[in-house]
Amino acid sequence: METMAPPSWRMSPPDLDRLVQELRGEVDEVIGPAVDDGVIRLRPIEGADDLPLHITDDQGPGTYRLVRSDGSSAQRSARAFAHGVGPDSLKALVQPPRTPVWAMDRAHDGEISVTLSIAPAVRRAVIGVRACDLAALARLDRTQLDGPFPDPAYARARAGLVLVAVDCSQPAATCFCGSTGTGPTVEDGGGGADLVLTEIDEAGEVWYLLRAFTERGRVLAAALELEEASAAVSEHVEQLRRGVRTSQRSLRHDAAAVVLADLAHPRWDDVAERCLTCGNCTAVCPTCFCTDTDDRIDLDGHTAHRDRVWDTCFSGEYSHLGAGPVRASARSRYRQWLTHKLGTWYDQFGESGCVGCGRCITWCPVGIDLTAEIDALAGGDQP
Repeated sequence: METMAPPSWRMSPPDLDRLVQELRGEVDEVIGPAVDDGVIRLRPIEGADDLPLHITDDQGPGTYRLVRSDGSSAQRSARAFAHGVGPDSLKALVQPPRTPVWAMDRAHDGEISVTLSIAPAVRRAVIGVRACDLAALARLDRTQLDGPFPDPAYARARAGLVLVAVDCSQPAATCFCGSTGTGPTVEDGGGGADLVLTEIDEAGEVWYLLRAFTERGRVLAAALELEEASAAVSEHVEQLRRGVRTSQRSLRHDAAAVVLADLAHPRWDDVAERCLTCGNCTAVCPTCFCTDTDDRIDLDGHTAHRDRVWDTCFSGEYSHLGAGPVRASARSRYRQWLTHKLGTWYDQFGESGCVGCGRCITWCPVGIDLTAEIDALAGGDQP
């Protein structure tokens, strides 16, 4: 059965700012990509001028830098999304790095009271979400919301998200979403986004195709009173979208079988010699969801706090039992991460835990390339 095309409109750069302002009127906070200390991060924005105009990035294993895009001339319109993904994903919005759980107070008479820390519901709109991060959010939803014990804090934050996605036109050299089926463009159905933008740059003229995939998205688009896109314009944009390609880096289709085939493979020792067990890869990964509890007592000795914090399987304490850590070596920790992310995640959730965003490659201090490690484990060329 043929799927009906979503309503679409043509937008100009000034309309992009109008969209941001419309979102600001609907939610408590608008988040978008912005340059922060030499990195494109997800930050609160007040208008389209806060977006990384004329800026792109150059990413590689263990390297990241910003560069001026070709649109630096005053005669050219500025592209706002001519960059790959940065270190931030939607994970930090729905499962923050530190979340208060409860506070315990002891009165002078010795009576103890416990107050649960329930964060207020906040409505956030995120503009510039990429297809891989939509896929990652869907995976997080399964881990945190499905099953008999859904996470109420996650559910509250998730319900407040309004998502405006953007098709990737210039994926980073470290991404491999094309081989994981999660990008670079947002496919039919919107991937959970309310609105999807496609940024077009033709001879220095920048414009956008806006598509609505939810009722909320249609209401937001209607408020902008935009020119409806013709069938010819929509087909032209679709051809441009089909022409976007990710880097030559790719993940083998049999990666799950490869990582589980030989747990004694010498390659595990090779990567352990390079791995710093710093946990950068799990911190920037949009689907890693492991947490720990952090307890602390105020200096007065009368108040205690418990927070939930991000944890990583690269930490020695992560697998600490009575006699010590189960995975004491770097070899065992890296193997645990990779076999779970690409292999046993299927046993738990019926899919891979990797969406091909490439963040773990870019932000690894020693440039370990997940795709190259899989190739080496499979007996291919060892980099």
